[in-house]
Amino acid sequence: MKVKVAVNGYGTIGKRVAEAIRAMPDMELVGVGKYTPDYSAITASMNGIPIFAPLENERLFREVGVEIAGSIDELFKLADIIVDASPAGKGIVNKETYVKNGKRAIFQGGEKPHVAETSFNSLCNYSEALGKTFLRVVSCNTTGLLRIICALRRIADIKNVRAVIVRRASDPKDDKGVVNTIKLDPASIPSHHAKDVKTVLPDLDIETVAVIVPTTLMHVHVIYIRTTREVSREEVIEELAKTPRITLIDANKTGLDSTGKIIELARDIGRKRYDLYENIVWRDLISVRGDEITLVQAIHQEAIVVPENIDAIRASLIISRDPLESVRTTDKFLGVGLKI
Repeated sequence: MKVKVAVNGYGTIGKRVAEAIRAMPDMELVGVGKYTPDYSAITASMNGIPIFAPLENERLFREVGVEIAGSIDELFKLADIIVDASPAGKGIVNKETYVKNGKRAIFQGGEKPHVAETSFNSLCNYSEALGKTFLRVVSCNTTGLLRIICALRRIADIKNVRAVIVRRASDPKDDKGVVNTIKLDPASIPSHHAKDVKTVLPDLDIETVAVIVPTTLMHVHVIYIRTTREVSREEVIEELAKTPRITLIDANKTGLDSTGKIIELARDIGRKRYDLYENIVWRDLISVRGDEITLVQAIHQEAIVVPENIDAIRASLIISRDPLESVRTTDKFLGVGLKI
C-alpha cells in the first residue's frame, strides 16, 4: 500500500520533490499546495498534478486556466505526511497547522533546526530519524558536506573538518544575487554550514567559511579533513567510489574542469532541468598526506536534497528501517548514480 504524501510549496525544491514522489513505487503524491497562480502552477496543472490553494484565491487560479482540487486544509487531510517546501522561515509557521491536524512533516534546511525533532541526512543518521514526527532535511551545502564526512568516517575516525564554500549567488530562475563582486557569507567564522553539520554530527570538530560568487549553476567546496590515523589516497578513492550519491570525475581526462561543463554534461545525458543529485568530486583534486585529506567537490543546489527528502519520508513513517534499502530504492527510481 502506498503512503500518501502532500507537498506544501511548489518552488525550486517542491516541484522536484513532487516529481520524485510520483516516481517512487511506495508513495503517492496526493497534491501540492500553491498560494499564487504563477507559471509553476500552470506547469503543475499541465503535468496532471492536483493543485490545492487558499479558497479565496480560486478565482485568480481560474483566470490563468488552473482549476484547483480543493483547499490547503483539504490537501493536508488527504496526506499521511507533508513535505514542507515553502520559503525559508514559513515552515515554522506552517508547523502549527500540521500539529493541529495531527500530521507528520518534513522541513527544509532553510528552517531553524528547532522546527524538527531531528536534522536529517540519509547516509549519516537515518536510523536516528525512524518514527520521528518532524524531520528537517539539511541544506544543499550541508548535505554535500555530510555525505563526504560520513563516507570517510567508514575508513577512519575524523579529528576535524575545515571547508571553504564557494556559493552560487542565486538559483537560475531568481532575478537576484551578487554581480561583479565576491561577497562574504557571512563576515564571520564559522559560517552557518558548520553549525548545520553539527545538528546531525554534534561532536564533530568542524569549521567553515563561505563566499558568494556571481554564478547560478553550482556550489564548490574545498574540504580539508584530518583523520585519527594515516590513510592512503587509494583508500579514500575506493570508499568514495562505492558510496551512493557520490560521483568521481577526472578533470584532466574528461575536460570536466568547471561547473559549467558539468551542467552541460547533465543536459547532454538527458537529466531533466540538468538535475544532479550526486556530489561531484574531482578525483584529480583528492590529495592525501598521512592523516590529511584534501578534496574539491561541486554541488548542484537545486537537486541534491531531493533524494534525502524521499528517504526522510520513509524514515518518519518507518516504511524501511534499513537506510541503504531506502537509498537504493530512491536512487533506482530517481535515476541517481552518475558514473563518468
